[in-house]
Amino acid sequence: MTTTLDPIPTATTAPPTGGLIRGRWLEDWRPEDERFWDGGGRAVARRNLLVSVFSEHIGFSIWSLWSVFVLFLGPNYGISADPKQAAAEKFMLTIVPTAIGSAVRLPYTFAVAKFGGRNWTVISAALLLVPLIATGIALKPGTSYATLLVLAALAGVGGGNFASSMTNINSFFPQRLKGAALGLNAGGGNIGVATVQLIGLLVIATAGKDHPRVMVAIYLPLVVIAIAAAALLQDNIANVRNEKRAMRDACGDVHTWLISLLYIGTFGSFIGFGFAFGQVLSNEFGSHFLSAATGRVDPVKVMYLTFLGPLTGSLVRPVGGWLADRLGGARTTLWNFAAMAAAGSIVLVASKQGSLPLFLVGFMALFVFSGIGNGSVYKMIPAVFRLRTDGDQEARRIANAVIGIAGAIGAFGGVLVNIAFRQSFLSSGNGDAAYVGFIAFYALCLAVTWAVYVRPSENRAAGI
Repeated sequence: MTTTLDPIPTATTAPPTGGLIRGRWLEDWRPEDERFWDGGGRAVARRNLLVSVFSEHIGFSIWSLWSVFVLFLGPNYGISADPKQAAAEKFMLTIVPTAIGSAVRLPYTFAVAKFGGRNWTVISAALLLVPLIATGIALKPGTSYATLLVLAALAGVGGGNFASSMTNINSFFPQRLKGAALGLNAGGGNIGVATVQLIGLLVIATAGKDHPRVMVAIYLPLVVIAIAAAALLQDNIANVRNEKRAMRDACGDVHTWLISLLYIGTFGSFIGFGFAFGQVLSNEFGSHFLSAATGRVDPVKVMYLTFLGPLTGSLVRPVGGWLADRLGGARTTLWNFAAMAAAGSIVLVASKQGSLPLFLVGFMALFVFSGIGNGSVYKMIPAVFRLRTDGDQEARRIANAVIGIAGAIGAFGGVLVNIAFRQSFLSSGNGDAAYVGFIAFYALCLAVTWAVYVRPSENRAAGI
């Protein structure tokens, strides 16, 4: 199979330096060259972006499965009958896949250059079959809590797809379009959190809360479609390499860690809240969601609300990239953290007053601004390192490494969010202590953004 860019031929059927998997390889890829871009590069990039969004979307959905499964589970699945202990155990079932997902992001980032973006998309999509098949076999009444933890850990593999997908798409688009492209790619993937919760709602409403494995049957064919689409429609870029010193150079740059800190505040909040929102509503406002038949919290009523947060946060992520392209990533990020701190304050007040409507307003705002911040922070990465390096190739070399580092650390922020909720509910039965911690962290991120990237000074590089 041959891929060409008219009028500039750019592809061959095998990598010029060999490879473990043969496939479509673009030998010549120069997105910053306007003639090259207009002559066919744009169409190839968009085709790869479309497939990347779908594959990453499915990965996010598998990663988020346990944010839905915990609403199905009770004592017959090894969960404690004590409300406080049950809340802690369920939060642990969302902490584990979040942690595994953050850990695999670094190797997934390197895999793009090692195997090729298209080839690794095929492999990473195929790996999603492992947690689905294992869950389909083992998730049933009478299983032990330890088994649930293992199954939840397997779902963490879906968290890695984001890092490889973003690294791959970063190489396809020119600098002037990276914000929008990365925003669309990430937003389309992030919406998988909302999709899996919406599907969970439909499953509970139709098959009933005693049949969580129906969700496995729904996602198996979607994973197969993702594998086929990547194999047939995507390309590898031959000049993308894992430079031997790229990770070392990135780790030695203070801006790598500052960007990672900011990404904890945005993506860490988004994925952490996405996994925890249903449990927070059930534990803190359970009296609003009681079943008339059983007198217990009805997961259907909870899930009518839970998918809305991740949905809005995902849909606005491209807005963050779009704003960053026009206003600057740092300035957009600065105001976004101010808005997140304000939204967190609303949530805290609502929690203390026991006001569900005000609580929902504040939490929806947190999802919206975390989504916008995801896009603006990612836009900052190529911009920061383009100004700090010589040439587009060098900037791409460092930026790809930083994307992997920031993506992994940012995802670990989701672990911290769920740990904060777990400890807060264990100690006081509400999330107030966690909300105070979130507000303080957003204030810290705002101060860092101002001091390093926005505050007028001789040392600050313009254009970030």
